[in-house]
Amino acid sequence: MKKYYLPVELRDELRKLHGVLYPGNGVETTKEIIRNLNDYALLITVGDIVTFNILSEGLVPDISFVDDRTKRSPASDMVMKGTRHAHFKIISIENPPGIITEELLHETEKAMGSDTPVQIFIRGEEDLAALPAIAMAPISSVIIYGLPDKGAVLVRVTLEKKQEIQSFLNKMKCKEK
Repeated sequence: MKKYYLPVELRDELRKLHGVLYPGNGVETTKEIIRNLNDYALLITVGDIVTFNILSEGLVPDISFVDDRTKRSPASDMVMKGTRHAHFKIISIENPPGIITEELLHETEKAMGSDTPVQIFIRGEEDLAALPAIAMAPISSVIIYGLPDKGAVLVRVTLEKKQEIQSFLNKMKCKEK
């Protein structure tokens, strides 16, 4: 099975914003994001806090990626419970930190075609899940991911954005397991 590794020389490129930063980390930030959503093909959230906040405001993401952790520490019970939703089909996968596994790619692709909301629970780390989500999402989808201690980033999927992220993914080192 292939694994895509984030080499040290690409970390600075990854840190650059791929969308619009909404500063803050709570209800007001989430309300502002929701006010600016407009029409979208799919709503995808990456991260426990972002997913918790979106669900708390009554919006159910089409796809969400969570790992029950926040800033590499266990999320609070309130956040862990708050990221769950009765309508989610939950898929559980392994994805170590700093890696994008073939399983993550496969389940992300499958989730894009689901008729029901999908939550991909990651044992390991979900931080890099935004990359395949952006690369695979239909045009006009919206991906929201958390930026620790800064806020949330909203990415509108365009052909140009998909190409930019796919180019980044192509630069990641691939190793056979």
